[in-house]
Amino acid sequence: MILSKFLKLSILSLFLSIVISCDKKKESTPKNNSLVRENVNSFLDEWHLAAAEANYENYFNKMDSISVFIGTDATENWQKSEFENFSKPYFDKGKAWSFKAIERNLYTNDDQSFIWFDELLSTWMGLCRGSGVVEQKNGKFSIKHYVLSITVPNDDVQQLIQIKKETDSILTQKILTK
Repeated sequence: MILSKFLKLSILSLFLSIVISCDKKKESTPKNNSLVRENVNSFLDEWHLAAAEANYENYFNKMDSISVFIGTDATENWQKSEFENFSKPYFDKGKAWSFKAIERNLYTNDDQSFIWFDELLSTWMGLCRGSGVVEQKNGKFSIKHYVLSITVPNDDVQQLIQIKKETDSILTQKILTK
């Protein structure tokens, strides 16, 4: 009988501890999430600004050593070092690229160590879509993966398909015969 009461009290205590712990987590998450969102938005805006200012160091220091950048051309799937080599001449001439986010959505995992995002960008190519993954480790953000895409209005897709048809066919054959 005493053991049964002790067991019931222990289970009730454990249950209450879990409920209180979960409740506290819910209260603190919005504040932390808001701060993380603000910091990630600033981080990404600074990354784009570094390119616009042709600041090679600031731009590439925001990318993880094993990051991947996927550009608009089907052949542009670069590891960081490849992307640095491709980009260096543009930065050296003082003319990299200028992308400005006009809309951005951020998402985080539970411990906010990974943030994935999509953004609509104003660029020299018109509107583009960017998406990527940022890791937060020891209070520092780094871009792990970024994809840049040119947006195409649905009404213009057939025309675009015709423009790309020959190049896509040649590249597809080249890839399949490797």
